[in-house]
Order: sequence, then C-alpha cells, then structure tokens
Amino acid sequence: MNRFLVTGAGGMLGRDLLAVLGSRSDLSVTATTRGDLDIRDSVAVQTAVAGHDVVINAAAWTDVDGAETQEEAATAVNGDGVGNLARACAATNARLIHVSTDYVFSGKATQPYAENASTSPINAYGRSKLAGEVAVSRLLPHAGFVVRTAWLYGAHGPNFVSTMLRLAEERERLEVVDDQRGQPTWSRQLAALLSSLADAALAGQAAPGVYHGTASGETTWYGLARAVFTLRGLDPDRIRPTTSDRYLRPAARPAYSVLAHRRWTAAGLPPPAHWRSALTQALAPAPASPWREPATAPLPAP
Repeated sequence: MNRFLVTGAGGMLGRDLLAVLGSRSDLSVTATTRGDLDIRDSVAVQTAVAGHDVVINAAAWTDVDGAETQEEAATAVNGDGVGNLARACAATNARLIHVSTDYVFSGKATQPYAENASTSPINAYGRSKLAGEVAVSRLLPHAGFVVRTAWLYGAHGPNFVSTMLRLAEERERLEVVDDQRGQPTWSRQLAALLSSLADAALAGQAAPGVYHGTASGETTWYGLARAVFTLRGLDPDRIRPTTSDRYLRPAARPAYSVLAHRRWTAAGLPPPAHWRSALTQALAPAPASPWREPATAPLPAP
C-alpha cells in the first residue's frame, strides 16, 4: 500500500485532495494542516515526510496582494518551505508533487504557455512561487513534479465563483473585468489530476518536471461570471464587462494566464477537461457542496 502525505490539507484544494485520495482503498493518507506542520521548519518537515512514498504539497502563502509588502515572508513559505519538502523527499526517495501557479509568467503571451516557457513573474507572489519551483528542480531533479494551476475555485474556500454567487444575492448589477484571460479550474478536478499524476509517477510512467494543472479552454473573468449565472438560472445580462484599470490592486495580475497541457499526453494521461464541463459539474445540485461559503477576494490565486 502506497503512503501519501498531503500538506496544506485544510485549504480548498487540500480538502478536495483528501476527498479524492481518501476514497481509494489502495492508499494510506496522512493529512497535515498549517497548524499541524509549518513547512518552514526543516526538522518538522523531515519528521512528517519520513515513511511516505508521495508528498503532495498544497501548503502555500496565497495572499497575492499581501506578498507585495511581505515578500520575504511569502518566500519563506513558497520558496524555502518547498525546499525543505524537496530535501526531505530526496533523503527518503519519496516523490514530491508541488502545486505552483500561472503567476510565474508575465501574462504577456498571446498563445498558451508551454511547460518549458520562460518564466518572468510580475509580482512578489509570483517570484515567491518561482523560488519553490526552482527548489524542486534543483533538489529533486529525478522525483520532483511541479503542477501549475490558475483561477482555482471550489466549495471549500473563498474564490471567484462563490463571490459571484454571493454578489448575485446582494446586487442587481455587477461589473466584472473582461481583459484578463485564463482557465477556470475546479479544485476537485485538480485534485483528481494530482492523484493520477502521483500514480503515474510511482509507476515510472510520468517523467519529473513541470505539468500544467488547469482546465482546458479559456475565457475571461466576465465570461466565467456569465457562465456561473447561466448555470444557476440567473440572468447573465445582469453582469457588465469592465477593464482591470477600474480595480487597481497592490499586485499586478497577468493579463493572459492560459497554459498548455502537452505533458499529460506524454505521460499517458488524459488532458484536463474543458472548464465549462467542470464548472457544470461543480455547480450541480449537491447537499454536501452548497456553494454558500463567504468570499472576500474576487480575483483569487492558487
């Protein structure tokens, strides 16, 4: 029986990871939240990783705007902490699957970013996440996997989709930016992708390196908001398009966050599903996933 460790298990993605992995009888899963394990503590990380075959790291500093004034603190988690996990995995021959972000790119491209495209983050958060990617590549070249995701939403944490559903009850009209393009990605969909990649890694089927864990297709935040309204039986014309300069924030956002998915096929795995089909599944009526959680940030980051 393979033994998995999930860090950051209390977050939106972490909770979906536990649901996906926990449904499998062939795995033994250990879950650690931020309160259980501070990945900045190298000794604690070594102890936690010992005895596991795969570590999936969903622990991260995710306050994009806060990182602008606290870059050292963000990098301590997203860079140094990831380095601690990579060292511990190298010492025990464990595979590390680390979740990263589209924010390592500048957002100036006009076609989907390949996995080996040059990185050039435009904010402190992106720089901190790139530091983690570099640590995995340097310290765990033969057993390290970086999975970049973007525009993540799910039932277990603040995100754009839950924000739209909340605002739909509070306001008659909404304005949503229409000049940023990306791939809305359901956290449950990403959890399933990470599970499949872990299996392929253990089987020697998937080569280490960078993978892109986003839904296929692309849209804007405005397009996503309209899709959410439509799926919930609301009038999408209540939403009006606007531009990013109307909502200036401390950290710059990439204007183009569309990622290519070639490496899934190379690993013998199916590419991610289209964002519309995933959103339809995510918003399907389900008592256990009511989508009523509060949201405070309309433009979240993984």
